[in-house]
Amino acid sequence: MATRPGVTDVERWERERFRSAPERDAPFSTISGEPIKPLYTERDLPADPEAAIGLPGELPYTRGVYGSMYRGRLWTMRQFAGFGTARETNRRFHYLLDQGQTGLSTAFDMPSLMGHDSDHPLSLGEVGREGVAIDTVKDMDALFAGIPLDQVSVSMTINAPAPIMLAFYVVAAERRGFSSRELAGTIQTDILKEYIAQKEWCFPVDPAMRLVTDMVQWCSEQMPRWHPISISGYHIREAGSTAAQELAFTLKDGLTYVEQAVARGLDVDAFAPRLSFFFNAHLDFFEEIAKYRAARRIWARELRDTYGARDERSLLMRFHTQTAGVSLTAQQPLNNIVRTAIEALAGVLGGTQSLHTNSYDEALALPTEESVRVALRTQQIIAEETGVANTIDPLGGSYFLEALTDRMEEQAYEYFHKIDELGGMVEAVKRGFPQGEIADAAFRFQQEVESGVRKVVGVNCYTDGDDAETATLKIDPAFEIDQVQRIREVRERRDRTATAVALQTLEDAAREPSENLMPYLLDAARADATEGEMIQALQRVFGTYSESPTF
Repeated sequence: MATRPGVTDVERWERERFRSAPERDAPFSTISGEPIKPLYTERDLPADPEAAIGLPGELPYTRGVYGSMYRGRLWTMRQFAGFGTARETNRRFHYLLDQGQTGLSTAFDMPSLMGHDSDHPLSLGEVGREGVAIDTVKDMDALFAGIPLDQVSVSMTINAPAPIMLAFYVVAAERRGFSSRELAGTIQTDILKEYIAQKEWCFPVDPAMRLVTDMVQWCSEQMPRWHPISISGYHIREAGSTAAQELAFTLKDGLTYVEQAVARGLDVDAFAPRLSFFFNAHLDFFEEIAKYRAARRIWARELRDTYGARDERSLLMRFHTQTAGVSLTAQQPLNNIVRTAIEALAGVLGGTQSLHTNSYDEALALPTEESVRVALRTQQIIAEETGVANTIDPLGGSYFLEALTDRMEEQAYEYFHKIDELGGMVEAVKRGFPQGEIADAAFRFQQEVESGVRKVVGVNCYTDGDDAETATLKIDPAFEIDQVQRIREVRERRDRTATAVALQTLEDAAREPSENLMPYLLDAARADATEGEMIQALQRVFGTYSESPTF
């Protein structure tokens, strides 16, 4: 039987293998631009690898948060969807459920994300274009018509107006006979990453953080099956960050939300089990898997050692993954099917709890039903045909992967120290630190693509091929006219006095820092106030926000 190579054997192999044979251009990692070694051995593992790797479902959770992982239950296949009015998106939801999707994920249009009603002047031409338009409880009810809200897990990707959309959802469910305690799902609410990367905000940083903490507190008491924050690295990565920056800034955002809630007087174990995460799956296959494994390890350590969590559920980093939108190309779009499959496989091998696979035509337009079906089938093929779900963390113990995981963790802590020196994440965001780091990384990446150092198939190499026009989804302009008419009908038919009283009461409560605003938002939703009206009531107290440019 062959024996494991010792140090002398490895050194001899390296000398003989590379003494005369020239290497191609040395590949590098996007972790920090460091070169990838030609071979990894046990010398690259920590002194006590078992302590760092562990077992699935046990500290430090490197190998997964559950003991059985996919042997017990597959990840949730949660495809992102939303366009036009609530009725059109509801039809897409039913289509996806009929195709085997196991959870819903809602994309909102730009006016909704920015807190504008559909008839606001700034909404003109944007209503229903890149997500669904939701202005009122009536829209939210139409969005989930025919869907059993006590059985289907729902995700909503919205941040600055997240408390308002949650209020709409809870009230819509109430009107159908469901209590808030029966509702399961996630709303993103990650406002720090908006200032860092996605740039969709309604208020200055401090009052926005107050609203986040209000939601966490209220949900911990009233919605035991709901995740009030999905701490998102996805948009940080889409803005151009490296994998290490995505990991570091996302985790630091999450730890900041924990700090704020603890400062409010909440027991960490009362809310931490309901925090979840949302990561990108990019094309550097092993690096992405290492990122997820390092994230679990860091989160468990920090919640236990820094914040004193004692409930094991508080230590478990559960996360959703979406394949990288920024990796999709308008050129040769069918190549995106391959990119998405590789990225999805990285998410699965990294131990994700739910997964969205992008459609091949999304660099051109919102996806068609055909491209959505191919994207969902990609997940189903991974689950049913590849065998990767048959064993837990099949790459665990790989010299290369474990070395990458350790290095990713080191880089995350290096960023933690820099952020702490600036006074914490809120102050770092105000001073533009993470924004500047991401801008630099994005600039370097684009330079590499344009110089040809970084290859993008169909874009700067292998450009000969079928670039015939791809059929895309067309958004009917009549959707916007219909939505504007719907919101005007709500305003005409509601009890105007009750609405005015609810909005004034919300505004008055916002002036009292000790008040939790969720009950007042719920009352305004019950009075059929619109999203834009609630935002304006809060802005009269909180003001608005303008970012200082970061270069």
